[in-house]
Amino acid sequence: MKLHPSRWLVGVSALLALPAAMASERVQVVTSFSILADMVEQVGGEHVEVTSLVGYDGDAHMYTPSPGDARALNDADLVVFNGLRFEGWMERLIDASDYTGALVTATAGIEPLDRSSHDDHGDHEHGHDNHAHDDHGHEGHGHDDHGHEEDAHGDDDPHAWQDLARAETYVANIRDGLIEADGDNREAYQDSAERYLAEIRATDDEIRALIEEIPASTSVITGHDSFGYFANAYGVRFLSPVGLSTEADPSGASMAELIDVIEEENVEALFHENMTNQSVLDQLAEETGLSVAGTLYADALSSEGEASTYLGMMRHNAKTLHDALAVPGHSETGHDDHDHGHSH
Repeated sequence: MKLHPSRWLVGVSALLALPAAMASERVQVVTSFSILADMVEQVGGEHVEVTSLVGYDGDAHMYTPSPGDARALNDADLVVFNGLRFEGWMERLIDASDYTGALVTATAGIEPLDRSSHDDHGDHEHGHDNHAHDDHGHEGHGHDDHGHEEDAHGDDDPHAWQDLARAETYVANIRDGLIEADGDNREAYQDSAERYLAEIRATDDEIRALIEEIPASTSVITGHDSFGYFANAYGVRFLSPVGLSTEADPSGASMAELIDVIEEENVEALFHENMTNQSVLDQLAEETGLSVAGTLYADALSSEGEASTYLGMMRHNAKTLHDALAVPGHSETGHDDHDHGHSH
């Protein structure tokens, strides 16, 4: 039977409309920055469509929201942000947009590190006993307790994703938020979260094996103070010319002090960060004779390559540190007593 042309056109139109219809049925998720976006995509899979306000290689510290960002929030089913004053602009944007949907503070349930403790990370402690990451409760959807200072983190270090054990809490909070926004796909989110958590634990094992070969006395310098959790979890000591925010330029006095520290301590290498001003590190390299040994990713994913996903970023950082600093045959703890403190 031959179809009438008008019926054929209707059929083609319906087929063409299918991808748009499928996209509209997905949970619309807005995240503050790219690392959270990847986590949501890993847990949400085909059921989510994710918009990251701060994109690849973007600096969430310095970001200024646009009117389009407020519209994106108004169209969202779920909003995910870090909390711990990492992105004060995001909290104000949520207030300004009148968003009333499901809200995930990804760090809810995490006991943050005190930034003043970062100087004590020279020891190679590989256990996770002090991480207080067992509470995966989803209280903390609200954002009233995070403050609104755009450039002040207070005493809490917000970069908790730099410790893979704490990242498990991020995943649990994201999973619960997706279930809250889309209960029909509860099992899919639970299954994806379990798969992703297994990948996180495997990556943690890989990182520990690499970092074990770096002597405990080793110190490195990065663009800003964003690796405190990595140092606490894995043992490499990080120093930086500026604090937790990338907004501040280091003073001449602080640069001179850092040069003194480099001379006094076992600083082996400098590392650029993908979203900080590289001229400061280049100046340090010139004045100290140390090499810039590579690029680390702290607050943003790369647009391409291994560091374009969260776990790829963590592996890249560990490999980059290992390649620059490892001593062949060296092991801080040995492989037999390698207890990670995971209690699952």
